[in-house]
Order: sequence, then structure tokens, then C-alpha cells
Amino acid sequence: MDSIQDEIIEEFSVFDDWLDKYDYLIGLSETLPAIAPEHRTERYLIEGCQSRVWVDAKLEDGRVYYAADSDAIITKGIIALLIRVLNGRTPQEILDTELYFIDAIGLAANLSPTRANGLAAMVKQMRLYALAFQAKSNS
Repeated sequence: MDSIQDEIIEEFSVFDDWLDKYDYLIGLSETLPAIAPEHRTERYLIEGCQSRVWVDAKLEDGRVYYAADSDAIITKGIIALLIRVLNGRTPQEILDTELYFIDAIGLAANLSPTRANGLAAMVKQMRLYALAFQAKSNS
């Protein structure tokens, strides 16, 4: 996972200002696979986000796979980055990973307080899925 985070840091390092980084995030939003329509419901909606963000996860062969969507393109780009780092990992790997790329690219520092809260809520929800899958497999 660290190599993926390092790739993201490298990709963002080519941009000098945040307008360019936002444009890059908007481009990343287009790479996010569509979430199933039945998962765009209140049940999958993340509390604490300024925009509407839906996240679902499934466990296959001991690894967690996420699907997500948002009605805001920058937020959609952010969740695409999180999925890129966390997708296909074991629940324990997800729980143990420090998402250092968020600070390294200046993302947290350049978001509005409400978007920063939304980012924290997205990370929390993704970790909660991993925790639930871990608990389920340990029982």
C-alpha cells in the first residue's frame, strides 16, 4: 500500500498550485467505477460529508473491495484515491495502514473544514467496513 501512496504523492508533486491539483482530482473522479444503483441509498450514505457520498464494500477471498460514488466531483476524486490505496487489501492491512499521502500531497490542508470532515468520515467508514469484515471472519 505504501508504494501506491508514494505513486500518488509523485503524481501530485508535478503540480505547483492547488487549482491544478483540483483539476487532477476532477479527472480522477472519472476513473471511479459506478456504484450499483441499489447502493445509492441512505443506507450507504456517509454521515458528516458536505456532499452526498455513498460507500459500499464486499469481502472476497479475504480481501475488501470498495465501490463508491458522490454527487460532487472533487469528493468523487478523493474517494477514488482512497479506493486506489485500500482496494483489494485484507481487513487487517486496511486497519493498520496510515494514509500518509493525504497530508503529503497537502489534501487535508487545502480542503474546506466541511470537506476535511467529509474526508475523515470517508476514511472512518472504509475502516469500519474492514473492522466488520475482520470481526466476521474471526467469529
